[in-house]
Amino acid sequence: MRLGVVRPQTVGHLSMLLFSALVAGSFSLGSLVANEIAPTALTAVRFGLASLIMAAVAWGADGLPRSTFAAPWRYLVLGGLYVVYFVTMFEGLKTAPPVSAAAVFTLTPVIAGLFGWFLLRQVMTPRMVLALGIGAIGALWVIFRADWGALRAFEIGRGEAIFFFGCIAHAIYPALMRRLSRGESAPAFTFGVVVAGFLILTVVGWSEIRATDWAKLPAIVWITLVYVSVFATAGTFLLVRIAALRLPSAKVMAYTYLTPSWVILWEIALGKGAPTGLILIGIALTVVALLLLLRDEG
Repeated sequence: MRLGVVRPQTVGHLSMLLFSALVAGSFSLGSLVANEIAPTALTAVRFGLASLIMAAVAWGADGLPRSTFAAPWRYLVLGGLYVVYFVTMFEGLKTAPPVSAAAVFTLTPVIAGLFGWFLLRQVMTPRMVLALGIGAIGALWVIFRADWGALRAFEIGRGEAIFFFGCIAHAIYPALMRRLSRGESAPAFTFGVVVAGFLILTVVGWSEIRATDWAKLPAIVWITLVYVSVFATAGTFLLVRIAALRLPSAKVMAYTYLTPSWVILWEIALGKGAPTGLILIGIALTVVALLLLLRDEG
């Protein structure tokens, strides 16, 4: 590989590495505001702000040609999937702690692999299966803080069950996005998805939006809104779009195995305590899984 030339697969992997870190922030910050505002109202504003951001990014890049808006139903389908994911995440975080929600989130790689095969006939190689298995073990080790008693006592609560359906929607997205893409630029396509999501949420959640006393919301809600709009919505849409066109669906979603590790770092940053040294074992396993995925097949 010549100096200065970055392989498409490398770009995809780096995009998903950043994706996992940004998504983790949504869990930690979302748990702080989940009971302060209705999930639909929060997510509607989130998509509205993200739409403005992506419009500016698209115009600064290749613009928004008329071809971008061909078959707009595609954006409604994809935007609807992300609406389900984000709304159920905040609804679930009303009762589920961030690390528990992250545990549910790690189910997405296997689900994504199944949809990748069904929609795109993408086949997982033995190495990918091994990587997904190692990543799953490492993620669970991190999530339950190396406590076998906590792992054995794990029970799916209401919040986790609600979020599980959102994770299914999230897992479908990469394969379906690749299937529905017609060569649009990443910013333009992302703009279409977030606008569609905003329109869906405005219709579905209008009563909650009107009932929200926006002037009396605590500062942490606005901080979270800015973060999730700029980084965890516009940013992650763009990153998934970039990665899904360069990597198989299972590899794209495999990066969710890093999310629990990032969640713990976020929890430490927010003053909620540091994990024990044994947690590093789980983090090491997720890194091993990713190294396996970074290698070429064959």
